[in-house]
Amino acid sequence: MAVKIANEWLCTCAGCEVTILDIGEPLLDLLPSLEFVHIPVLMDHKYYGQTGERESLEIPEADVGLISGSVRNEENRHVAEEMRKKCKTLIAVGSCANYGGIPGMNNLFSLSEITDLVYKDTSSTEAAEMPTEEIPALEERVLAVSEVVDVDLELPGCPTPPELLAEALTCLLEGREFKLDERSVCDECPVRREKKAVTAIKRPLEPVEFTPGQPLEEVRCFMEQGFLCQGPATKSGCGGSDKVPRCIKAYMPCRGCFGPIRKGANPMVDMMGALSSIGLNPREITDRVPTFNRFIGAQNRLRPGMGRR
Repeated sequence: MAVKIANEWLCTCAGCEVTILDIGEPLLDLLPSLEFVHIPVLMDHKYYGQTGERESLEIPEADVGLISGSVRNEENRHVAEEMRKKCKTLIAVGSCANYGGIPGMNNLFSLSEITDLVYKDTSSTEAAEMPTEEIPALEERVLAVSEVVDVDLELPGCPTPPELLAEALTCLLEGREFKLDERSVCDECPVRREKKAVTAIKRPLEPVEFTPGQPLEEVRCFMEQGFLCQGPATKSGCGGSDKVPRCIKAYMPCRGCFGPIRKGANPMVDMMGALSSIGLNPREITDRVPTFNRFIGAQNRLRPGMGRR
């Protein structure tokens, strides 16, 4: 009997839904064992019945639920609660679902500050009140899914790597435990470290020093080149089968989308220590609070006023 899968997206860009398709050939091996009963990005299954005949939102029962995106409004909350109610195992997919993601940076401002900017203070907008008719009310802050319902498994990333999702589903089908190691991106990064101090932080648009085609093992650590790389404070696992972190593979510093190395860790504190150890002054970083928490602003990591330090 096929395992029933339900998928939902909340406040998200849909990149994690594309991840499902990007699994590629391994997905073909999994499909005979899976039955997608609800996946809005691919199939037409309406919340209130195909003709709107139902009184309440309904999602089919499923063995596994995949939910991406953060909780930004009342509808997001309602959908997350319905997914938890109907799915035996609920998997939070992506940085937004697990940590708030980029939408979580809204938490640097109060709801009134955001709505005033969008509907009243922007020069290109005719000032008006926040619309309320047939529009779900916004939550006071952006929430991770786990702040609203219990989550059984967390798959981070922006987006989650296809290999990671495929492995998680395979483990569920085979009754094996799936667990990400509590290691940092630096633990899997192949670049060369000289452990020599640098004196200034470079602008992120400046090019990393490397020769096209040069093996990463011969390229100097991006942090030691003066670029802000959040590898020391970010969980590993984004590299797929070859283990090389995705951003590093593209000769780009890590941005931190995989979140904290372990529960309870504070990436901002970890990064302050890592920067100081090679002679960089964290105070040189503009907007360092939102920079160090770019993908993890939910769960009270970002609050109004913090970004103005």
